[in-house]
Amino acid sequence: MAEYNKKGYLYSNFKIFHLKDSNLGEIDFHYHDFHKVLIHLSGNASYSIEGQNFDLQAGDIVFVNAGEVHRPIFHDNSVYERIIIYISKEFLAEYTRDDNDLSLCFKNAMEKNSHVLRLHSFKNSKVAASIGQLINNLGKDAYANELFMQVLFLEFMVELNRAAISDKVEYISTNYAGTKINSIIQYINENLTSDLSVDSLSEKFFLSRYYLMHTFKAETGYTIGNYITIKRLSLAQSYIDAGLSIVEASQQSGFGTYSTFLRAYKKTYGTSPRKKAESQASLSF
Repeated sequence: MAEYNKKGYLYSNFKIFHLKDSNLGEIDFHYHDFHKVLIHLSGNASYSIEGQNFDLQAGDIVFVNAGEVHRPIFHDNSVYERIIIYISKEFLAEYTRDDNDLSLCFKNAMEKNSHVLRLHSFKNSKVAASIGQLINNLGKDAYANELFMQVLFLEFMVELNRAAISDKVEYISTNYAGTKINSIIQYINENLTSDLSVDSLSEKFFLSRYYLMHTFKAETGYTIGNYITIKRLSLAQSYIDAGLSIVEASQQSGFGTYSTFLRAYKKTYGTSPRKKAESQASLSF
């Protein structure tokens, strides 16, 4: 059975990386517990997110929500340069208000059924200027640099959201028409606590059991069962983070029994939900 991994752990409100690589080969599907913004600078690459593939151009901004399965796809060995920003869910939630909703850029992309924002002139944009400031101050040993980085990061997020709602951008469509798989993925995400067995899905979408399993794996790289488990674990973790008991979180995220949830959680996170919560709590002191 195919598996995919969670990559990266976030122990602060945000982390920023400016990376340049070549000959990376094939990257496995993976997901994070935090949100991700990727600014594509160079390289002949596409990005696959939740069964949708997007061809990237220099300056494209990719939005990946926490829990979304994704990977880059390289079409040759050209240099792949990008800026990656990891943002904690809790931090973004603090700034999710009617008058200053910094998650608006993620929401707009979802409403457009896209994950990629393309500015008409990224190099000359305020978004590029603000991210440049952040990159230039990474790791500097200057007075109050950590505080300064937080200020610069907020400025970047404000400029990113201003750009996202302007008329000088477009949201890129997936590069293939696809089959019913995108509709199935959307249905799964909207009905995680329902019966999502292969038989029920094949009946609902008028597909044979074999065709559904084969096509889902071929177009997304992972099995229906693994995909649903990860989505339910992500939902359960959000409930736990919000203060629900572990038992309640498992019940409200679609797992049939607590033991099933516990086995899946330990296999995915490498620890129990209680130990993970204790570990995260200790990091705040």
